[in-house]
Amino acid sequence: MTVQQLTLNQVNQGMQECIQNCLDCHSICLNTVTYCLQKGGNHVEQSHIRLLLDCAEICQTSANFMLRTSQLHPRTCEVCAEVCERCAENYVRVAAPKELRMGDDAQMKACADMCRRCAESCRQMSNVAIETHAEARLKTDLNQDLLI
Repeated sequence: MTVQQLTLNQVNQGMQECIQNCLDCHSICLNTVTYCLQKGGNHVEQSHIRLLLDCAEICQTSANFMLRTSQLHPRTCEVCAEVCERCAENYVRVAAPKELRMGDDAQMKACADMCRRCAESCRQMSNVAIETHAEARLKTDLNQDLLI
């Protein structure tokens, strides 16, 4: 069952999409770790495996923060976007040199594509939440000024 099929309290469509992207990215990154361990070579470099695991973990954490409607979810989304972007860029370093000789690496490409989608939706979610928070703070400040 996807997140969109659930009725989520206080979660708008944009957040639902971001949650689903985070959950999908978490899943494909973990699956890609297994794939890379079987593949060997550049695929099993410590930095590459660590980045995939970091990405999976922050995606899960970010989804959890949004599902709880935590006030800190913009921060986790911001970090998630950064880690996902790094993970997607890492695809070029690990898979691309082999791609030129051996054809497309579908698993690595799918993972990089999902990381990019997740990074974009988390970046948007972070920016929207920060703007909303800034607007709320401005209204509070204006109301306090009117009371003085």
